[in-house]
Amino acid sequence: MGLAHGTHGWTDVACPDMEAGAAFYTGIFGWAALDSGPNESMPYTMFTMDGKLVAGMGPLSKEQIDAGQPPTWSAYVIVDDVDAVHARAIELGATSLMEPMQIMDSGKMAFIVDPVGAAIGFWQSGTHDGAEVFNVPGAVTWNDLATRDVATATAFYEALVGWRTQEMEMGEGTYWTFMNGDRMNAGAWDIAGHLPDDTPSHWMNWFLVADCAATAARATELGGTIVREPGPDEMGVSGVIADPFGAVFGIIETDQVDDQPPR
Repeated sequence: MGLAHGTHGWTDVACPDMEAGAAFYTGIFGWAALDSGPNESMPYTMFTMDGKLVAGMGPLSKEQIDAGQPPTWSAYVIVDDVDAVHARAIELGATSLMEPMQIMDSGKMAFIVDPVGAAIGFWQSGTHDGAEVFNVPGAVTWNDLATRDVATATAFYEALVGWRTQEMEMGEGTYWTFMNGDRMNAGAWDIAGHLPDDTPSHWMNWFLVADCAATAARATELGGTIVREPGPDEMGVSGVIADPFGAVFGIIETDQVDDQPPR
């Protein structure tokens, strides 16, 4: 049985140097790298843990870099009909970054910028149905949206993919949890007063790790940069890392995870 419609089910990183990117991520997470692009004109690397798909990596071309596209991690929501979701997103005020595109027999994808300015992908499964492992060290355990306009964002995703929003008090503020059916699927938080004023809205991928401090130290050894030093929070210990090319992701050490993946 495939991942349910509305599930945050895949993530990948755009990297200008695929070989160096693979060395970095296999080095910090213990992943294995499997080149699986259909041909040399469409290279793609699948990362696995214990033979199970966990994340992907695609090339960032010189032309894309020259056009201002930075190396970045992207989150994908699994949907039943990517054409319909893309069209509905535009109706709801999003901007298209990539029209629905068939990727061989793997599936069909589209990218948008949502009404608060965050980019997100959608994936309609073919032979590829997203990640096969979540919520264990080295795998994605959470995705959340950082924005200054939570009300617009929550209304958009509720209308687009049917998520329900629940508010919860966390630390000194409110955190909004997106429910997909009866499962916690993602979250959102208000970055006003917490991040620099020029920080745009963005989706963040969080990877579970066994030791946040050790993972951060290993990342710096391999050429990464610490964006936010690991420290305690309401969920455990978390930090933010940029890979050697600048793609940013979160790491978290916590025992507060769902033991029935996907989320």
